[in-house]
Amino acid sequence: MVTKKKSWVEKLVDSKGLPRVEKITGKMSKRWGTGTMVIPAPMEVNEMMRRVPEGKLTTINEIRTALAKKHGTNICCPLTTGIFAWIAANAAEEQRQEGEKDVTPYWRTLKTGGVINSKYPGGVEKQKKLLEKERQRVSQKGKKYVVDDYEKSLVRL
Repeated sequence: MVTKKKSWVEKLVDSKGLPRVEKITGKMSKRWGTGTMVIPAPMEVNEMMRRVPEGKLTTINEIRTALAKKHGTNICCPLTTGIFAWIAANAAEEQRQEGEKDVTPYWRTLKTGGVINSKYPGGVEKQKKLLEKERQRVSQKGKKYVVDDYEKSLVRL
């Protein structure tokens, strides 16, 4: 039996019982301390990414902070937040290729330090073009591409 591969949009809307709040225990407490952590749903991460208006930026850490606050937890899981941002980016590109105009502006969500996420669709080159179209300046620092003065464009979610 051959199972059909899920589309990016299908992955995005499959919440898998999330969001879920868990106690920080074991190895995690060495890094994150005590308290609780939210494992967000993919659509929650997508909704945060959609809130970033043209000319503004956010980071994965800003999204994590907003989701932790929303759920009343100490932290938001960094691993799933990053994975779900990647799924949201690919779903947006899939929708754009199908002719949709109002897609999640994934290129406005940066990594820590204003670094462009090379794993998003089209890689650094595509995002660089999209960001420059919105009047952001991008510089290469070593192997990474960083939005200059990204802090000035950060939006609180």
